[in-house]
Amino acid sequence: MLSPRKVKYRKQHKGRMRGAAQRGSQLAFGDYALKAVGCGRMTAQQIESGRIAINRKVNRGGQMWIRVFPAKSVTKKPAETRMGKGKGSPEYWVAVIHPGKILYELKDVPEDLAIEALRLASFKLPFPTKIITRSTTL
Repeated sequence: MLSPRKVKYRKQHKGRMRGAAQRGSQLAFGDYALKAVGCGRMTAQQIESGRIAINRKVNRGGQMWIRVFPAKSVTKKPAETRMGKGKGSPEYWVAVIHPGKILYELKDVPEDLAIEALRLASFKLPFPTKIITRSTTL
C-alpha cells in the first residue's frame, strides 16, 4: 500500500472538500486518463485496487501513471471506547480528491482497451469519474 515514509505530524484535521482541483487537472503524461467529477477521499487500498484492475486489463502493456498519493492520515478510536481521552491513532492513509483531478493516465495502449481498463478502475472508486482522451481535451 502507498503511504508516506515520514510525516511532520502524525494526526491531521479532517478538512473540507470545497472547490475544484487547480493542480493535476490536465493530461500531462499519457493519452487516456480517468478524471474525477465529484469530490471524495481515495484510500491507499482504492488506489491500489484501481492500479491492479488497469494492469490486469492491459496485461502490463503500455505505460501507466498514478497521479494521486495518499498523504493524509485518518485516525480511528478503538471499538467500545468511551468519549474523551484524546484523538485515536492513525489507521489508514487517504488522498483528498477534488472535481477535475486526474487519477490515472495511460499511454501506448489501444483506445478501446484503455477505455475499458479505466472503466474497470472507476468501479473501485467512491466518487463519480469520467474518461478523457488527449483528443477531447485539446
